Amino acid sequence: MTYPSPFTPEELRLVREAGRPCPWERGETLMREGSPADQVILVEDGLVKITAETANGYTSVLAIRGPGELIGELACVDGGHRSATVTALRAGHGVAVPAERFRQLLRRHGALALTVLRSVADRLRHSDRLRGEHGAYPAGIRVARVLADLALSHGVPVPGRPGAVTVLVNQRELAGAAGASRESVARTTRGLQRDGQVTVGRGRIVVKDPRALLDWAGE
Repeated sequence: MTYPSPFTPEELRLVREAGRPCPWERGETLMREGSPADQVILVEDGLVKITAETANGYTSVLAIRGPGELIGELACVDGGHRSATVTALRAGHGVAVPAERFRQLLRRHGALALTVLRSVADRLRHSDRLRGEHGAYPAGIRVARVLADLALSHGVPVPGRPGAVTVLVNQRELAGAAGASRESVARTTRGLQRDGQVTVGRGRIVVKDPRALLDWAGE
């Protein structure tokens, strides 16, 4: 069920060889909106959230990223400043590639450059959808949709339960990912448990059927 990396094993090897190890703790800011784009990070383990500040001070959650995905590549390609902040939802580690070295990789390896372009295009579409949902739907629906999205993209299969996956986030982290209060998350997950959609444990949520959860949320 885990979303596959958009990169081939050879492309991942190229990125790893060009960078250095980069560990982080939960809650650590890996990139900050408005700062110079000095590096790209390939996530190897853990989850991070991508957020942006609006003019009125509201924090919009644009996406969740996980293993096998790049973060920060768009600003490194055009040499601009960061358009979003990246914060670790869980402790993890990755590979940090300096911006100029990353651009050299793209110039030398056309297949890698094309994969990065496709990945950026897909992410922009996804971010646009999330922005629209945060303004159009109540907190409970946003929580359910973000949870279903995490289950489909980064869920860990549950042994002996076909279709069920574990999402390794707690309710506080889910609140941050959905742009909702912890009270809204607790209320939503209680309702989902009553409906048999999820089981909530310490630091994890088991989703019985991610597609059914999307249906529950009106997707």
